[in-house]
Amino acid sequence: MFHRIIKFFIENKLVAIAILLLVCAWGMYHSPFQFTGDIFPESAVSVDAIPDIGENQQILYTEWKGQSPQEIENQITYPLTSHLLGMSGVKTIRSTSMFGFSSIYIIFEDDVDFYWSRNRIIEKINSLPKDLLPPDVTPALGPDATAMGQIFWYTLEGRDSGGNVTGGWDLHELRSIQDFYVRNALSATPGISEIASIGGFVKEYQIDLNPELMRQYGIRLAQVVEAVQESNKDAGARTLEINNVEYFIRGIGYLEKLQDIEKIPLGGIGYTPILLKDIARVHLGPAERRGILDKGGAEVVGGVAIAQYGANPMQVIKDLKTTIGRTSRGLPSKLLQDGRTSQLTIVPFYDRSVLIGETLNTLGRTLGFEILITILVVIIMLSRLRVSLIISSLMPIVVLAVFGLMHLFAIDANIVALSGIAIAIGTLVDMGIILTENMVRHLETHPERPADEVIYEATTEVSGAILTAGLTTVVSFIPVFSLTGAEGKLFTPLAFTKTAALGVAVLMAIFIIPPLAALVLRKRSYSERIRLFANIGLCVIGIWLAFHWIWAGIGMALLGGINLLTHFQKLDTDQAKKGILVLCLSLIIGFLAYYWRPLGYSYNYLSNIGFVLVVTALILGLLLLFKSRYERMLSWALAHRIQFISIPLGVVLMGTLIMLNTEKEFMPSLDEGAFLLMPVSMPHAGVSENGKVLKKLDMAVSRLRGQIAHAQPNPRHAPSQYEAWNVLVPAFRNVAAP
Repeated sequence: MFHRIIKFFIENKLVAIAILLLVCAWGMYHSPFQFTGDIFPESAVSVDAIPDIGENQQILYTEWKGQSPQEIENQITYPLTSHLLGMSGVKTIRSTSMFGFSSIYIIFEDDVDFYWSRNRIIEKINSLPKDLLPPDVTPALGPDATAMGQIFWYTLEGRDSGGNVTGGWDLHELRSIQDFYVRNALSATPGISEIASIGGFVKEYQIDLNPELMRQYGIRLAQVVEAVQESNKDAGARTLEINNVEYFIRGIGYLEKLQDIEKIPLGGIGYTPILLKDIARVHLGPAERRGILDKGGAEVVGGVAIAQYGANPMQVIKDLKTTIGRTSRGLPSKLLQDGRTSQLTIVPFYDRSVLIGETLNTLGRTLGFEILITILVVIIMLSRLRVSLIISSLMPIVVLAVFGLMHLFAIDANIVALSGIAIAIGTLVDMGIILTENMVRHLETHPERPADEVIYEATTEVSGAILTAGLTTVVSFIPVFSLTGAEGKLFTPLAFTKTAALGVAVLMAIFIIPPLAALVLRKRSYSERIRLFANIGLCVIGIWLAFHWIWAGIGMALLGGINLLTHFQKLDTDQAKKGILVLCLSLIIGFLAYYWRPLGYSYNYLSNIGFVLVVTALILGLLLLFKSRYERMLSWALAHRIQFISIPLGVVLMGTLIMLNTEKEFMPSLDEGAFLLMPVSMPHAGVSENGKVLKKLDMAVSRLRGQIAHAQPNPRHAPSQYEAWNVLVPAFRNVAAP
């Protein structure tokens, strides 16, 4: 059955080509690298910078204003925790009692569905005894997001027509606009769980009572509270039908302005009512706040966008920016005293898509360079351009197929998951080399037989070995899939991508490469006129392509030029093939030197080319030397078995000793040009003190931005974390010293 499928694809090459094109289209459709631009629709896999290794938890938040932490613990946190412990799937519960509120973190088992756990908590809250919690205290379930959900932070700032900061807006004005307009508009974005406001002052009505006047009039505090509550409500009545028309009767009593509050009656002396304004002063003021938002040393108002659990952060941020563009057109503006118009603007200051993009670009460039270097090695080691192209085409096709499988199995694309593809690149090439080398050997041995038959025999001869080698590597990764907890969330995606890449590579090598090889490696006899026009067309297309993609265009034009030179000058075919190989090698080395820049942008292009040439010659020289001496080394190893086996045994023993004496936590390091600064103050520090320290710290960081950028001579290269850190640390010490 296995061999029949191989024979079917060799005999029906169009079917194999159609499957190949479908796989490529499927992978490009779901690729996180956006190969198609805006030409074709895309449905990229969920993309993030790092994997979410947090626990499967839900947060239950309960507010009870004005109460001490001990009172919160006794009457809210402990009773709720005791009743929640009996839920199915709960692993542990952690709680925190703070001034005025309680936070309970319910940790579920990893296999419990996220939204199922939320439903169970809601059911449990609804079934709580009525007297379990204090009156008017209601627990609230946190947003359907994880700790990695904060994807976008922004501030509201006044800007002039030139984009310069103008000011002119009070913090309570900005907070009101944020709470009642911006937050509601941005919350409608698909994939957004919550838009949380931060900074500024929440405007509220405040009543300052005069105790002496209350004593004189005999008014109690509870009487004032009850009067204010009862005065701020509408009253419903009945309906009346007059002249065949039905009228609704209701009493309108909602408070709308300060004067309405001042006129609230509290009682009376004789026939004279006692109003609230007689014993208190009513005014607008800021609500008590527990946090501030500082930007560059100035207090600002903003918000944080939190993505839903399971949403694609890149797509959510893209949709959020679209919503921000629509919302910005409705923001107010005001005329300042200097004649400028200050337009309120939504200004982002933390955008996860920047970090995600930098991470993907780094990994994408690494994958591209790895594929190019592999192609370079294959061309030099095999010295056959057509065979090298067949083997090299396997790598990008496998990468695209893995993207499709990641979308199918809901695997997020992050730096760890995509690293599995990079790890599997070398193994992918091995399968193609084994298969094509066997094909070439059979074709050279039996040149008189049909190419399809020879390629079929060559494929079936090694297909079993290729399948066994691939399955052996796949089986070795099975223990990784059994990991649980944070380790499982971190390494399972890597194991999946590597396993998927190996599986797709085995299928492509056995079923797709043979029909392609039958098309490419068979001998053809074209007329001189057809070859002439084909090479002229190759030159023209290459010149046109050079204006859009310079390296591909130059390579195509030179390839056509060498073929034309062979046609007119009647050069030897072997010489032409060697020239084309040298051309391909030169283009790959030039491409690597230009985009890779191993010496950095501070060195010129020729220096980078020289470095790439030296490294390539050194590594490939060692490979060629090993290839020429392989038979002699193998003979020695077979003749001296015990001495040779002692070498790998010694390496294993040394590695075991190092592993047992080394304890190191694995976590991939990111150096994408971004810092997460998390200063910590004393627990008893107030909001005003924290604001002063935060202002100094932000001003110091803003002042040092120019120094960090000046640390690198070339602006195209971002400073490394060590260069930036060496500039930041002295500034932090100066801030903390006073």
